[in-house]
Amino acid sequence: MSSRPTRFTAALAALATLALAGCDAGGGGARNSVRAVGSSTVYPFAKVVSENFARANPDYPSPLIESTGTGNGIQLFCSGLGANTPDIVNASRRMKPSEFEKCVANGVKDVVELQVGLDGIAFASAQGGIMLNLSPKIVYEALAARPYGGEQKSKLWSDVDPALPATPILVYGPPSTSGTRDALKELVLEAGCNTNPEMKALKESDAQRYGQVCTEVRSDGGYVDQGEQDNLIVQKIESNPRAVGIFGFSYLEENADKVQGLPMNGVPPTFDNISSFAYPGARPLFIYIKKAHMRAIPGLEAFIQEWAKSWSKGGPLARIGMVAMSPEAMTANARKASELTPLTLEELAAKD
Repeated sequence: MSSRPTRFTAALAALATLALAGCDAGGGGARNSVRAVGSSTVYPFAKVVSENFARANPDYPSPLIESTGTGNGIQLFCSGLGANTPDIVNASRRMKPSEFEKCVANGVKDVVELQVGLDGIAFASAQGGIMLNLSPKIVYEALAARPYGGEQKSKLWSDVDPALPATPILVYGPPSTSGTRDALKELVLEAGCNTNPEMKALKESDAQRYGQVCTEVRSDGGYVDQGEQDNLIVQKIESNPRAVGIFGFSYLEENADKVQGLPMNGVPPTFDNISSFAYPGARPLFIYIKKAHMRAIPGLEAFIQEWAKSWSKGGPLARIGMVAMSPEAMTANARKASELTPLTLEELAAKD
């Protein structure tokens, strides 16, 4: 306990230096609280960690957590160092090599990556609403702007698969800046597109064209971009029993009295099915930290340790819907949280 004032004073002194760096970079004064931006999916988990941190560390101001979407959050995070830039970005997908390179180009060279848990991209409808047995192929053919390069003609779910109801396709989902949208593309749309051998060949011959054909969603009203707030999607499908929503599994858990999960390949989106990756939409969740801010921002180091204390299977994050990592992954990420091991471009490229 006696060392805390000394650490706090040292952190404030370092903060003054960081504030000057922020001013030199073009804006921002001193800041004495942790600031995190990013994923709307990770947001409720980050808020819980923030609240627990504030109770356990009354000497430090409460962290500021903002829901900006993963893509926008990473852009803010990678804009540079200084008190006018965030310390952490929450991400519902892994940082891309191109984003990491932009970070480095802007002076953000030591980035620490922590996986904090798992989530699933849940497809859902209102309780008592439309029930669909989906597959990546069905979702792709229903939502693609140009399925397999052809014209999108499907207006009803039964146009995609006669076994599905003759109900208009109406899906509320995340925008292009969302990590949930990126995961939808990679885990579901591309998987569905690749059921066609010609599309697999196209990926080798023309990657840009492949990306357009396999991941661009329709803009004729069948897919409706509902913004970064997943709760708005829950509200939309709750008010329309014929609509389908796409959001993080935690929102399905949180609103189980209002919405129902839709199976994918016959597998329902449940905690166990996501943790085992049996459900096709399972994905890891991350936070990224600026190591250069660690000594300058009061409480940042303790806040990172609060994350590490929160992600166990019976912990506070699991209680609100996060799916816990394997014990091996928890151990590895706890070590990174403690040692603050910087991420490398080679690591990202190897797993990208």
